[in-house]
Amino acid sequence: MASFSLPKINDNPDGGWGPSPVNFPENFKFKDIPYAPYSKADKLGRFADWNDISGDNRQNTGAFTSNARQGGRGRREGAAAFGSGAPSAFAFQVEDESSFSLVDNKASVPRRGGGFSRGRGAARGGASYASRGGARGRGGFNTGRGGGQRGGRKGWRDWEKNNRTRESSVAIDPSWQMLEEIEFHRLAKLRLEVDEPEDLESYGRLFAYNKTYDRITTKTERPLQPVDRIKYNTTTSDDPVIQQLAAKDTATVYATDVILSVLMCAPRSVYPWDIVVVREGDKLFFDKRDGGPFDTVTVNENASDPPQDAVAPNPNNPNEKLPEVPSINSVTSLSLEATYINQNFGFQSVVETPPPPPIDLDKPNPFYGPDETEPLASCGYRYRVFDLGITEDEDIKLCVRTEVDAYLPGQGNPAEGHGLTTIRALNEFDPRAPGAGGAPDWRLKLDSQRGAVVATEMKNNSCKLAKWTVQSVLAGAEQMKIGYVSRANPRDNTRHVILSTASMRPADFAAQLNVSLANGWGIVRTVTDMCMKMPEGKYVLVKDPNKPVIRLYAVPFSAFTVEEDEEEGAGSDVDDADA
Repeated sequence: MASFSLPKINDNPDGGWGPSPVNFPENFKFKDIPYAPYSKADKLGRFADWNDISGDNRQNTGAFTSNARQGGRGRREGAAAFGSGAPSAFAFQVEDESSFSLVDNKASVPRRGGGFSRGRGAARGGASYASRGGARGRGGFNTGRGGGQRGGRKGWRDWEKNNRTRESSVAIDPSWQMLEEIEFHRLAKLRLEVDEPEDLESYGRLFAYNKTYDRITTKTERPLQPVDRIKYNTTTSDDPVIQQLAAKDTATVYATDVILSVLMCAPRSVYPWDIVVVREGDKLFFDKRDGGPFDTVTVNENASDPPQDAVAPNPNNPNEKLPEVPSINSVTSLSLEATYINQNFGFQSVVETPPPPPIDLDKPNPFYGPDETEPLASCGYRYRVFDLGITEDEDIKLCVRTEVDAYLPGQGNPAEGHGLTTIRALNEFDPRAPGAGGAPDWRLKLDSQRGAVVATEMKNNSCKLAKWTVQSVLAGAEQMKIGYVSRANPRDNTRHVILSTASMRPADFAAQLNVSLANGWGIVRTVTDMCMKMPEGKYVLVKDPNKPVIRLYAVPFSAFTVEEDEEEGAGSDVDDADA
């Protein structure tokens, strides 16, 4: 029988058809002929594809274009094409792209319905759909029928929204040295688990919360009465109790719950703010400036179109007459109005005449001087120490002054921390005014669709509600009372009515708001470590007014002091006299 010998086979170890690109035999007759590798699963579709001459396809115009490389069924989705990383020997290099043009002789089909055309119909359709979409949105969310999807404008006066800029909460002096800069997306990744705090001392007097306010509805609204009471908002360094605790080396860091909540909720903030940091020895003091952003309450800070102070002129048409924002609905006026409502709702919703009787805490109010004659508001101060150490060897403790506004009768002894509550108020100004954030009319929806109202407030006032919740958790309050206060007339910001009051547990409300205490403590610890690396001195932590960034500046010790302001005033008087 004749013998049969198997010829030599040059197998491709990479799994493709054809010879291996390396180690060709010397007598291989196809050695110098270019070859484009492809997978065995690929199917040949076109020899050339002239429809797409951009990007990588333009470089491989002359090569065999496989069905798999065009997203076909020859290969599982997402897998890399075999040989796609190898340089193509068939690549067609265009030396001068300007000399090449693709001629399309097909007749154009006119579009209808406000597609991607840019005629008058698109501008009209976009504007009308944007307005209708905003009106039909649920819970303040735009349904998206407007210009972005139909090719028209996204909304009325979009050019103005893009050009709006906010001023910094503090004037940045050119002599200040910027030391650190942290973006919010980095802050959002921080985590630190902190144990239950240690209670040091408690000061002040607490009145009982008036439970009749829990039964108020839109049909039994109650007017908001201005109440003349004294409530202190003293900064950290001026607190006599904190000064005594610092002298005893009680902690490393000292702050108030208002300042600490801003820091812990920093990634949610939109409006500018600043915190003065003073390092004395191995101690840090977080302070606020008098008249700064910590003394007022924001309104719709997180709304997609928040309230504005002024209308910027159209750069394309400076002579155009635009409707001005009413003064009562400007961001500054709304902030003052919300602060007034918060204070008076807290004063009004407690029982000052027994029963039930007021409760005196361990020590009297530390800020009430002997010369004061006006009555004090219901307020209790609890000084608590949190351990921020990561290991047992670290001794980094934070002493914070927390506040509670009232106590709940029948819940236990308030002096021992039972039945404590904080009282806050949300305010409605005009649901049809700019900056309302798509909020529903409270008088129509608060009783029947409270969930929609709450969802809208959680969206428009995410930062404010988060700060209130964090303050309640820091103080160890068992409940939060949030009143819904509206204007008696949308055009009058001096008369208000209470429409309802909601009760919630701070921990549960924090979960609804997606507030992470561990993230907040991680931010506090990171800022503490950053400041402890610096030498002794004064610094200011500034939130950029238009970007999600915080920056740390080194400032002179005389900055933000009364003496400096007086010297500047005296200098201006001298200049005026010389003039």
